[in-house]
Amino acid sequence: MSRTSAVAAMTFATGAIIANNYYAQPLEAELSAHFGVPSSAIGAVLTLIQLSYALGLATLVPLGDLLERRRLVVTLLGVTVLGLVGVALSPTLPLLAAAAGVVGLTTVAAQILVPFAATIARPGEQGKTVSTVMSGLLIGILVSRVVAGVVAELVGWRGVFVLGAVLTAVSALALWRTLPVLEPATDLRYPKLLGSVLTLIREEPVLRFRMAVGACGYASFGALWTSVGFLLAAPPFGLSQARIGLFALFGVAGALAARFAGRLADRGKAFPATGAFLALVALSWIPLGLGAVSLVALAIGLVLFDLGVQGSHISNQNTIYALHPEARSRLNTAYMTSYFLGGALGSGLSSAVYASHGWLGVSIVGAAFPTLGFLLWAGAARRQSRLRV
Repeated sequence: MSRTSAVAAMTFATGAIIANNYYAQPLEAELSAHFGVPSSAIGAVLTLIQLSYALGLATLVPLGDLLERRRLVVTLLGVTVLGLVGVALSPTLPLLAAAAGVVGLTTVAAQILVPFAATIARPGEQGKTVSTVMSGLLIGILVSRVVAGVVAELVGWRGVFVLGAVLTAVSALALWRTLPVLEPATDLRYPKLLGSVLTLIREEPVLRFRMAVGACGYASFGALWTSVGFLLAAPPFGLSQARIGLFALFGVAGALAARFAGRLADRGKAFPATGAFLALVALSWIPLGLGAVSLVALAIGLVLFDLGVQGSHISNQNTIYALHPEARSRLNTAYMTSYFLGGALGSGLSSAVYASHGWLGVSIVGAAFPTLGFLLWAGAARRQSRLRV
């Protein structure tokens, strides 16, 4: 199969895979009513998914440097399918949470594909190729909310996860047929492989910087999407699940930002772009905060927010992949573990703050994280440090 076919399959698959982690977000109110639990309990399940994903990033993604990647990805996706079936059939919330944890753990297959894309990219096109695959991932996150809302309204929430299982199985087949078989990048034993991730973190200040600002950006993302479903379902809006899902499409600008950020990275502009994108995320919380009384303001905020979050993320990834091409999976492990731990922190805080202080509290928390990230970036810029690479 050609490189073009492989990139196309990766782009579709990353979207289908990552969507599994987000199907539950627009279904928060429906799941809360179905299982007879408070919103905070469903928020805890969403946080569990993020934490499981972070665990998979720390323990499974490094295997992309040690094992044959095509076989590894397809094996993980087989387990993901089983987890999704478990979610769909769960009679109680604890069983649903356990199955959702399995899904979160194994959908890190998408994060094995992203550095894989960098490896097969043509010379000088790494940023373009990575951003193409990432645009599929970003669209998958957004479309997942639309699909979840529409399918849940038509056939119930369980049907959403059955559909996820089918799409994941199709993705596994497409990847098996199109991905090249590449020799592993290292022959380290597994314990030393994991230890080498810590070595990279210790020895690479660029990586540490990108981990910190990435975590700040995704913490804001977790804060927004954990609670916005409750906001839209409650008065004065009272939107249906389908409309809540469709509302997420205002964030499609994030996919456009991914391509733009990839081109900037190929031109050596990743550092200044990062600062601009972080500032945009922080400022987007002004219209997002006004979204408590205006859907128009909320929509404008979502467009700006996803532009900033995804642009910053792509700038971070393209920068770290250039550090050690032979260790891209491990670099991605370090960065994405920090990234999703940030998301879990933002998600957990958002759930707790929404219950006590409403959307205003969520807006303050959501704005605080990118503001911190921007201050870190500004400090690096003032020092004229080597973090500019």
